[in-house]
Amino acid sequence: MGHTSAAVLSNREGVIVDLLTHNPEKWNKEYLVNLPSGERITGKLNMISCNPEALVPNADWIFLCLPATQVEKELLRIKPYLTPETIVGSVVGNTGFFIYCHKHLKANSKLFSFQRVPYISRIVEYGKEANLLGYRDRLIMAIENIEDRDSFRKQVEFLFGEETVLADSFYEVTLSNSNPILHTGRVYTMWKDWDGKPYERCSLFYKEWTKEASELEIEMDKEFFMLLEKLNVSTEHIETLLDHYESTDAEGMTNKIRSIESLSTILSPMKQVEGGWVPDFESRYFTEDFSFGLRNIINLAIKKNVKCSSLLKVYKWGEKLVKE
Repeated sequence: MGHTSAAVLSNREGVIVDLLTHNPEKWNKEYLVNLPSGERITGKLNMISCNPEALVPNADWIFLCLPATQVEKELLRIKPYLTPETIVGSVVGNTGFFIYCHKHLKANSKLFSFQRVPYISRIVEYGKEANLLGYRDRLIMAIENIEDRDSFRKQVEFLFGEETVLADSFYEVTLSNSNPILHTGRVYTMWKDWDGKPYERCSLFYKEWTKEASELEIEMDKEFFMLLEKLNVSTEHIETLLDHYESTDAEGMTNKIRSIESLSTILSPMKQVEGGWVPDFESRYFTEDFSFGLRNIINLAIKKNVKCSSLLKVYKWGEKLVKE
């Protein structure tokens, strides 16, 4: 997301993009992003640095494109250099972005985050080339302490090139049935009975989606919406998984997911070992989606006495593997 977002933004008129990274030596100031149309755009970086003091004080906007494990650390790293006018945002909210901002930043900090990532992206070569595989139909965004809400929404819409609508509450982007449920339920059905022996190949995560995964995720999703109801969170901008995949049952959802072209080449979170392929429990599907996204949902569900047997079953299985 950092590669593709920086490239798209740097091609907008009047926008200058600096990059704060722990690996500045690996980045080209100009790099390639391949679009779904077959066209290429060039990402243009003004400054590249590992030093927040060199970049943050001059930034109008800070846009975090980070795995969940790094969000809190990075907010603490940039905090001393933020100005009262700096707008801080995140590529996605279900990694705990708003939770950490409320904990560590000033109460009047200007914040924004998307409900789902704006692009489907994959790195070709770190710092040099990436693929932008697909776009969202629209972006759902939560904002806080930004006075002219609609003007800001229009700015984001222009910058990212996608229709953008505003959520009423940070809960609408923090509690997500996207990756925290979609990824976790799928890997559970794939490997809950794994015997430790390598598989012959790395499977396709979406193209080989199963009805069993859809059935489980529909149950998890029902529990998720029970939590939203208990929290009095508007569901105007939160679709059920069935609605999102334009389906009415598990079979329809399975067929729909298998048919999405932009997802068809995405591999399962596996690593190659002697004799084949095994699940990669250090991938973000585990370290991020279980330990942050699903955990936030579980913690609130338990606190609010919401029945969450399916969510809890999947969470306990995955979190045990992450810790091991």
